[in-house]
Formats: sequence, structure tokens, C-alpha cells
Amino acid sequence: MPTTPATAANSSSNGTGEAILLELVDEDGRTIGTAEKLSAHQAPGQLHRAFSVFLFDEQGRLLLQQRALGKYHSPGVWSNTCCGHPYPGEAPFAAAARRTYEELGVSPSLLAEAGTVRYNHPDPDSGLVEQEFNHLFVGMVQSPLAPDPSEVGETAFVTADELAQRHAKGPFSAWFMTVLDAARPAIRELTGPSTGW
Repeated sequence: MPTTPATAANSSSNGTGEAILLELVDEDGRTIGTAEKLSAHQAPGQLHRAFSVFLFDEQGRLLLQQRALGKYHSPGVWSNTCCGHPYPGEAPFAAAARRTYEELGVSPSLLAEAGTVRYNHPDPDSGLVEQEFNHLFVGMVQSPLAPDPSEVGETAFVTADELAQRHAKGPFSAWFMTVLDAARPAIRELTGPSTGW
């Protein structure tokens, strides 16, 4: 993946061992400061910039990931293809592409902006809170996956009907349905009406 000033400054390979910072925003998505990642998620939560990616295969199936059991937030639950936080000063599009590659070992063959959504989702299991201004992206994946086991437990490609069955059984991330519903118009445009999204 290409290196930008934001990624270079925040790379884990820079040897500084500094805390990961998130970009705090106001209700309109304007940057107002930074906060350490864990503190931003502690109740009541601080509104920060995030992104969510929904990638589909050529059959219009959504790529889900099960979050690795070692993750500090929402371990072991199923969620969208990839989600995370841009580094301060990093464009959300660049962050989405970077994290998709870091987590799943694949670069999207297509990635397009799909709007934003703001939400407040407490996680009852951890007590952490997702206060996020989330940038949504939809796209295609056409390469074999190579998931990082420290990030991803399992992956699955699912149709809209299969997702409904899986979601009824759970567990899914607290934010999953919010970001999926917000991205649906762009998903339908990408996958076509016959896929049922």
C-alpha cells in the first residue's frame, strides 16, 4: 500500500510505540481535535471519524468478516467487510483501502464513496461506546483473500437472504445494521436489483 504523510507518521513500524490517535469531529464531520483510541470509546464516547467498507464478489454476495477473538472491542462478532478509523489527517478513502489490505490481504478492484452516517452505539459486553461519524464505501473484490488472523477470525460471502438468516442467529457488531442500511442505496446501485440488497 502507498505511504502518505498520515500513514507514515502513524505506522507501527516507526518504532515510537505511541498511542493510536483518532480524529475527533463535530456533528457536521469537521475535525476539532484528536483523542487516544481507547479513551474515545469509553463511555459516554467522543464523536470521531470512522469508515465502513462493504465489498461484493461478482455474484453480488457481501463479504463479511468475523472479528478476531483477540480484539479489544467486539471480539468474535460478525460485521461488514472492514471498518476502522482514519489516522488524523488521513483521507477516509485512503484509510478504507489501507485497512482492507491490512486486515484481509486484498485491495478492492473498485471502491466508491457511499455517504456518511452518524450513530451512537454502546456495546453492552465491553461497556465501550461507538460515537462515530462514519464514511461508507462500497466496492468489489476479485482477488483471493489472505486475512490477518490477529484481525479476522473467519470470512464469508453471503447473499441478502443468507445475511438475514445469519443476522437472526447473531452475534453481529452493534453498528452493523446501521451502516448496512445507510449504505443500501449505493449497494443496490453497485449490485443491481436482482441481488435483493
